[in-house]
Amino acid sequence: MPVWCLVRDRSPATRVVSRVAATACLLAAAAALTPGVPVLTATAQAAPVLTQACLSGFDCDMSARIAKVNSYLAGRPGVVGYVLRDRVTGGIYANEHAENQVWTASTIKLAIAADLLNRARVGAIALSPEDRGNIEAMLATSNDQATDVLWHKYIGFDRMAYNNAFRAYGMVSLIPQPTNTALFPDWSFQKCTAADLDRLMNTILDTMHPDDLAYLLDRMRSVDSNQHWGVWGAGAAMRPGLKNGWSAEADGWVVNSVGVAGEGERYTLAIMNALGADGGYTEGAETDTKVAQLLLAGR
Repeated sequence: MPVWCLVRDRSPATRVVSRVAATACLLAAAAALTPGVPVLTATAQAAPVLTQACLSGFDCDMSARIAKVNSYLAGRPGVVGYVLRDRVTGGIYANEHAENQVWTASTIKLAIAADLLNRARVGAIALSPEDRGNIEAMLATSNDQATDVLWHKYIGFDRMAYNNAFRAYGMVSLIPQPTNTALFPDWSFQKCTAADLDRLMNTILDTMHPDDLAYLLDRMRSVDSNQHWGVWGAGAAMRPGLKNGWSAEADGWVVNSVGVAGEGERYTLAIMNALGADGGYTEGAETDTKVAQLLLAGR
């Protein structure tokens, strides 16, 4: 009996037609890889069947991995939005929480670093040795003080230089939040979506000068041990590189991760985990790491 799955448009702006249909599709893909397990088909309300055996842009192994991740997340604390992209096939999978607004925490530091390198490349600014040292600290250990220095030094007269640039990196849902001082906006008071982080990562890969990109990827692959979680769960063989973010907000912990894995940065993965009152840093980091492991380890 053939197993049919729904096709998701490859445009990042398009989402899965319905949660019910997507769930049925993923279960079917997983079942197809397990002999003897009955195949579940989409309900009569689902979108038309368009392709066979696996999700559009993904092989059946990856389709089954996505199904396993969604099953795993159903039993974990918090609300997790994630976007997986295969840059070779063009496949994009965004789960039902990929457009949820979540505190960026330190994932925004990746956008700050990319913007500073891009501005320096075209001569708009001249980065000093101290600036470059702060970029290193911001990426390697997620140093907040280094980020503060870079933010206030290069934010511009109207304080919008960064936020205006972030939209050009695809972070179209990014919203600066009210701060606890008179200085607005601030890097540590921002919300975005997992889809924003996906677009940020891929815009960096697609548009940065090769020398700057090589430097940034090297820094993302050389992060301190305090960031060896999240996309790091893809495993050493996949050569992951990432920027993680974690913070305890008034409405609970957020634990996020965005990065690359695979030969030639084939895969990108963006995860935003809003735990609320259901857990903290440890639970969030465990969840993000397991998601990356299930999706990417051994690919």
